[in-house]
Amino acid sequence: MTDDNAPVRFDTKIAVLLRDDLETWQRLNVTAFLVSGLGTQVPEVIGEPYADADDTPYLPMFRQPVMVFAGSKEILTGAHAKAVSRGVTLSVFTSDLFATGHDEANRAAVRAVRRDGMDLVGLAVHGPRNAVDKILKGASMHP
Repeated sequence: MTDDNAPVRFDTKIAVLLRDDLETWQRLNVTAFLVSGLGTQVPEVIGEPYADADDTPYLPMFRQPVMVFAGSKEILTGAHAKAVSRGVTLSVFTSDLFATGHDEANRAAVRAVRRDGMDLVGLAVHGPRNAVDKILKGASMHP
């Protein structure tokens, strides 16, 4: 007998790390932006489309949880360096993006700054569980 509601242990992890000094609206905005491209680069993280009992269709979502963490600027900088060195799927959000209004301007703002000079406020990673755990070492679960 199987339990359809039993927790599943995934081999990979999706995680967002937010700088701990962001305002609430910024945390929500940054999280949404950071995970928005993941399914385009790693399509296996996306499940099947949803439908309710009336057959109203809904978009598919991630097939595994997204863990959200918080940490200092230093933890974020360290996590970024570890993620780059490990070659995991990675997205970044810098403080400059709060002043832009569209995708082209966002990409230009990131392109204008060297990797070690970015003022990171968030990042998202996807990779093997143990690699992601090591990348996020020192961060705490978001409250």
